Amino acid sequence: MREDTEDRFVTLPGGTRVCYRIDGESGGPPVLLIAGLAEDLTMWSGRFVSALLAAGFQVIRMDNRDCGRSTYAATPPPSTLRQLLARPRRDAYTLADMAADAAQLIEHLGLGPAHLVGRSMGGMIAQTVAARYPELTTSLTSLYSTTGDPKVGRPAASTMALLAAPPPRNREQAVRAHLRMTAHLAGAKFPIDEVEETRHAVQTWNRTAGDGAAGTARQIQAIHASGDRTTEIARITAPTLVINGDRDLAVAPSGGHATATTIPDARHVVIPGMGHHLPDALALLVADHVVGHLERTSA
Repeated sequence: MREDTEDRFVTLPGGTRVCYRIDGESGGPPVLLIAGLAEDLTMWSGRFVSALLAAGFQVIRMDNRDCGRSTYAATPPPSTLRQLLARPRRDAYTLADMAADAAQLIEHLGLGPAHLVGRSMGGMIAQTVAARYPELTTSLTSLYSTTGDPKVGRPAASTMALLAAPPPRNREQAVRAHLRMTAHLAGAKFPIDEVEETRHAVQTWNRTAGDGAAGTARQIQAIHASGDRTTEIARITAPTLVINGDRDLAVAPSGGHATATTIPDARHVVIPGMGHHLPDALALLVADHVVGHLERTSA
């Protein structure tokens, strides 16, 4: 099924203007995909989306606040030092605020409860939606994410160094930075396709409607401002699938293990050689696990 390229917009009750897309036939069980840090809705692999559509699901993708074509906050971004010390500003928004955006989008679309699939920071947002809005959650899939417990899921020093690099100032720099980061994170067994990743980077640059570097800094701050969410996600009742790799340099595998052991009855899948990225080479393998989980839940 052809991927929809139509950007749609809604201003939510909380004030956030969210950009989203809908793929698939109306009437299929809805799946909301929530992307990670600095990732807009085009960053989901086309193969992954197509696998969900082929299984009969309706797929909704959204730009989180401070990314893509959604609202960019008016508050100043945290300094690099604040980010490194995990000391958010007092005016920081939190993952709970971002989860409210997702929940209000589900309510706006009027499709009933949705399957939630989030990766990295998007996994944290999806966990928060499932914990706070169980009536809107059919199931939860948390991809290479963590609980906020500072003792688990810590990024490698090499990843922190890349995150601290000066932000790109033009499209060519953005492409180089994206290729450098995704090659670092992808995992040796699933190398990136530079042509495909270049296309993703160009799309993201062209769709960025605000100060992308400031937006990313505020998203990082939201994670820090949310602290340890272990107690909250222990209340999740939705059927949960946790997937992570054993070669993750952004969220150590201990983060996935902690997530799976915290959420009651969660199923945990560790993919050998997988890092912190979902390239086309890995998309169908991950989609098989996710589709199986969604179908069991829908049934």
